[in-house]
Amino acid sequence: MDVKKTFCIILLFLILFSAITLVSASDDKSYSIDQAFVELTVGSNGLLHVDEIYDYTFHGTYNGVYRDIPLKEGESIDNLTVNTKGAYSVVKESDENGKKHLKIYLYADEAHTQKISNTEVYVYISYDMKNTVTLFKDVAGLQYKLWGEDWDVGIEALTAVIHLPGNKDITYFLNPQEYNSTSYLMNNTISLTSNSIPSGEFYELLVLMPLDDFDNNAPYAKHVNEKGKEDIVHNLESSLNERNFWNTSYLVMGLLSLISPIVAIIVYFRFGREPKVDYNGIYEREPPTNDSPAMVNALIDNTHDIGTPNMKGFEATILNLIDKKVFELETKRDPNTDLTELFLKLNRDKTSNLAIHEHTVFDIMEMFSDSHDIVNLSNLNNDLSYESNAKLFMEEFREWQQDVKHEYLDSENLETYFNNKGSKFMKILGIGGLILGIIIFILGLFTNLSNGIYAIGGGIALAIFSFIVIMLPEDIFGQWTKKGRLFYLKWKNFKKFLKDNSLINEHPPESIVIWKQYLIYGAALGVADNVYKAMKLQETNISDFNDDIFLYHQYGGYYMMHNAFITGESAANPSSDAGGFGGLGGGSSGGGGGAF
Repeated sequence: MDVKKTFCIILLFLILFSAITLVSASDDKSYSIDQAFVELTVGSNGLLHVDEIYDYTFHGTYNGVYRDIPLKEGESIDNLTVNTKGAYSVVKESDENGKKHLKIYLYADEAHTQKISNTEVYVYISYDMKNTVTLFKDVAGLQYKLWGEDWDVGIEALTAVIHLPGNKDITYFLNPQEYNSTSYLMNNTISLTSNSIPSGEFYELLVLMPLDDFDNNAPYAKHVNEKGKEDIVHNLESSLNERNFWNTSYLVMGLLSLISPIVAIIVYFRFGREPKVDYNGIYEREPPTNDSPAMVNALIDNTHDIGTPNMKGFEATILNLIDKKVFELETKRDPNTDLTELFLKLNRDKTSNLAIHEHTVFDIMEMFSDSHDIVNLSNLNNDLSYESNAKLFMEEFREWQQDVKHEYLDSENLETYFNNKGSKFMKILGIGGLILGIIIFILGLFTNLSNGIYAIGGGIALAIFSFIVIMLPEDIFGQWTKKGRLFYLKWKNFKKFLKDNSLINEHPPESIVIWKQYLIYGAALGVADNVYKAMKLQETNISDFNDDIFLYHQYGGYYMMHNAFITGESAANPSSDAGGFGGLGGGSSGGGGGAF
C-alpha cells in the first residue's frame, strides 16, 4: 500500500478514536504490586547495597515475574540473591542490552510442577552496586531511581530507607515532586513514603554528601576529577522546569487533540498528494540520471531535510573522487599489529576540473594529510576525537553541504523538484501550538489541574501523534513536482535494484565502469554494502577488480570514514562527566518488571 494512503487511513482512525471514550474491559487475569520497599546502604568505600521487597497480588494463573535493572556505563552488580515468600521459586539471571534481567519462576509446590494462581507473593531481591556513587572534587552524589518507568503496572505506595555514611551537611531531593508523600532525615538515615505512582513514571532520589564521609580511595565509587555540585543543582532545576513545561504543554495539546489530526489531513490533501506521472517501472538497472552523487543523496536519502546532503553523500563524493583519481589508494601493513592501514594519496594534478563541492571535500581531506599529501584513514577516527579537529571538520562539512545546495539545489532549483509549503506549514502550526500552550498554562494556574485528567489524556495522545508527524518524511505534507516525482521514483527503483542481490545476480553489469557507478551511487543511497556483497558474488565473471574504488571497500575505507564522522560529530559537542548528573530521570537503577 502507498505510504501516503496508509498515513491518511491512520489519521482517519485517530479522529474516530479521539471522539470515543475508551472503556477498559474487565479481565479475569490480572496482577498488582500493592507495596514496594527499597532499602539503600551507602558504604564509605563507595559500595551501594540494595534490598528490594515487592508485594505481588495475582488474580488468575501466572508463571512468575521478572525484574530488569539497568546498568549505566561502568556500573556492575555483585552478590545478587533472590528469595520469595508465598511461593517456591527458580531464578534465571542474564545480562541483556545494558541491564540485569531476572526471570523468577514461581510455583505453588515444592516439586515445581504447579503454577501459582490467585495468591499473594513477596519477592525479595538483594545486590551490591559498584560505581553508582559518584565522587566529584567538591561533593559526593547518589542519583538513584527508587521506582523505574519500565514497570508494567503502577504501585499504590513505595517506602524507602536510605542509610548514608555520615550525618552532616546532607542535602536530598525527591522527584517528581507530585509523588512525594512524607520524608525526613534523622541522623544518617532518610526515610520516605510515596503517593501512588502510575505505570510509565519514575520516582527518583538525589542525595548530596560531603566527601569526608568516604574513604580516600573509595574503590567502589566512580571518581570524577572536576567539581560537580553547581552543575548538579543546575541540571536538577533545569529538568524540573522542563518537566513542568511539558506537563503544561500536554494539557494544552489535549484540548487540541481533535483539531490537529483534522488540520493534518487538510494539509495533506492540499499540499501532500503527489502528481500522477507516466512511469510504471519496477526497478532501474542503471543510474537513471547523470546527476552528482551528492545531489542524488540530498533529494533521495535525506527525507527529513530534502535538498540537504548528509554524510552518505559526503562518502559517495569521496568514492567519486577516487574514481576520478583525485584520491589514490595506498595500503601498508603495520608490523606491530599485523593490520593493514589504509591511506589516501591526494593528487593535486587532477583537481582543475572539479565541482565546487568536490574541491571542498579535497580541502577537508587535505587538512588531515601529512607533508606528503597522504591521509591515514585508519587514524582519522582518532584525529577527530580531539574537539578542535572535530569542530573544524564539522564546520567544513556544513560548508560542503551549502556548496552542494548552491551548485544544484538552491531554493529556485529545489522548487522544480519539491514543494515544501505543506511541511513548512506543519512546522509553523507546531510553533503556534506552543504559544497557545503558554496562554492556556497561565489560565490553568487558576484551576485544579488534577481535575483535567481527561484533557491530559488527550494531550498525551496528541503528543504521540505530533511525534509521529515530526518523524515522517518531508514529502508526506510536502509534494514532489512532476519532474521531482519522476526523479524520485526512478532513483528509488534503482536503490531497490541495488539493495536486492538477487536482482543484480540476474542482471549483472557488463563492465567495471557500471560496477563503480553502483558503488558510488549505492553509497549515496545508503546501500553500498549490498552492492559490495553482490560484487563479490559476481567476481568470477569480471576480469579486473584491482581498482582503488573496490579496494577502498575491501579494506574498510567506507567504515573508517563513517566512524570518523560519528566521532567528529560527538567530539564537536562535548559534555563533562558531571553534565548529566542531577538531571531529572538520569539516575542509576530504576528499570522495571512485570509478570508472565
